[in-house]
Amino acid sequence: MVAEVVDEAVRVLPAPPLRGLVGWYSGYRQRGVPAATHRGLPSPWLTLILTLDEPLSVAAHPDPGAAPGDYPTLLGGLHTSPALIRIPGRQSGIQLAISPLGARVLLGLPAGELAGIDVHADDALGPDVREVHDRLREAPDWPVRFRVLDDWLLTRLTRHDGGRTAAAPLTEAWRRLLATGGRVRVEELAAVTCCSDRHLRNRFRAEIGLTPKAAARVVRFDLTRRRLARRPGRPDLAALAADCGYADQSHLDREFAALASCTPSAWLAQEFRNIQSGHHPPA
Repeated sequence: MVAEVVDEAVRVLPAPPLRGLVGWYSGYRQRGVPAATHRGLPSPWLTLILTLDEPLSVAAHPDPGAAPGDYPTLLGGLHTSPALIRIPGRQSGIQLAISPLGARVLLGLPAGELAGIDVHADDALGPDVREVHDRLREAPDWPVRFRVLDDWLLTRLTRHDGGRTAAAPLTEAWRRLLATGGRVRVEELAAVTCCSDRHLRNRFRAEIGLTPKAAARVVRFDLTRRRLARRPGRPDLAALAADCGYADQSHLDREFAALASCTPSAWLAQEFRNIQSGHHPPA
């Protein structure tokens, strides 16, 4: 008998008070799919994953010194190299995209403390993660699971609201960086925050987790690979490079090699099934 294939992908926005701090919730469940390795690529969002059944199997972290391991819950900061996730034909969980500007008020710590690393979310966020993790596993469907997350994060938002102003001077600079797709000069960002280039770099490292220049690279790369995912057939990489502000296709290829450890075409081939199934957020 052929095993039933399950391939679910559900993406929703969080409750209105959380928007801007949380980008989206992505629920996923796969059974009977081919074994594969997924690349967790650099992006302008912190990653929080709460699994539903089997743990997340991390074969390689953005930090090359970190050992592979299994994670029932995982919290990862901004990074400039990929993670490698083993998918042995089945996986399930919910991934939350958290803005670096939401780290203090939702996680109780600045995004800079998570820069380039993955940790067990239980260790970083405290015992209420285990409680919400149990509630998610007991929930009967995706809408109930997403409401559980809303309730949990709204409670944390109230608890840590006193930290909201910690990253306020950087808010406009970060939003401008996102709005321009990473194509903005560091001098302009420094002017927005009324500080020197050096001070801005230090503030970005502490609050965001990357320097302004590195953050701009990651933002542009993230936008580029999402646009690439919309053209999985025969993408025009030269046109894509021009649209996203790269000097030429060779420049785009070099950025993929640096940030994804593969070429754009190789990434598309590896992720084609997930892209077709909706396991990638849209550009």
